[in-house]
Amino acid sequence: MIVGRRAGIARLLTESVRPLLVLFAWDIIVVLLFQLAHRSWMDQPALPYSLIGSALVLFLSVRNTTAYNRWWEARTLWGGVVNNTRSFSRQMATLLDGAPDLTRAMIAYAHALRGGLAGMDVSPDLQRFLKPEFIERVRQHRNQPNTILYEIGVGVRARAIEAGVHPAAQAAIDRILSDLANAQGGLERIRNTPLAIQFSALPRMLVRVFCVVLPLSMVQELGWITPFGSTLVGFLFVALDEIGADLESPFEPGPHAVPMSAITRTIEIDLCQAIGDPAPEPMLPVKGVLA
Repeated sequence: MIVGRRAGIARLLTESVRPLLVLFAWDIIVVLLFQLAHRSWMDQPALPYSLIGSALVLFLSVRNTTAYNRWWEARTLWGGVVNNTRSFSRQMATLLDGAPDLTRAMIAYAHALRGGLAGMDVSPDLQRFLKPEFIERVRQHRNQPNTILYEIGVGVRARAIEAGVHPAAQAAIDRILSDLANAQGGLERIRNTPLAIQFSALPRMLVRVFCVVLPLSMVQELGWITPFGSTLVGFLFVALDEIGADLESPFEPGPHAVPMSAITRTIEIDLCQAIGDPAPEPMLPVKGVLA
């Protein structure tokens, strides 16, 4: 996630520079053809392009709003995971004398959830917090985060019966686990349901086509300075398209993804400190990007 304003602007310009250079070169070709070898087909009225551009902006705005809603929902669900893991550690401390092994398993759950969403191997993190026999049971299942959460629930029930915890208090812990399962289901829904092809592929194609025909509507009025005017307008459309494309997949590794590594590090710090284990330092942005 980009947290620095300068880094965000610089990255947007970097991602847009290649199509803009191509557009600028095409604008120069159009100007040369119009000024030096005028063709009748180049006498295009500006009004149709203005109307098409207005409609395209509305289309891109709807797509970008949808993409941002996906990204923000993912971040909100991760916030629920953070809050519920903290509540879980507090319940372990007040009802089950800390239960450090279950608290460490909850840290492993957060790392497993991050790995499952990003499609990456987090085995080293699991080995830091889970016992070998626990890891073997987890590896036998496809959905590792759900398996860890299930094992935590079984462990909580056994500890609660052993400690004589009142069923109402045990139900409160179970609600926390249910909230975590609900948040995980929401995150998996976002990961498994990509943005509709009408919103993901069509806008990029329309923007490219519009930028190709754009100088034809300007060259009669702007003449030799058409490349500058056309490239400036084209940059607005390319930037809008790039913003939506960056946000539609919130879990893919990259500068625009939800900062799952930083979030899980926060969970690890809070829960390790709750049981007295050494806690790592929080993650800091690198060149304006928080991973």
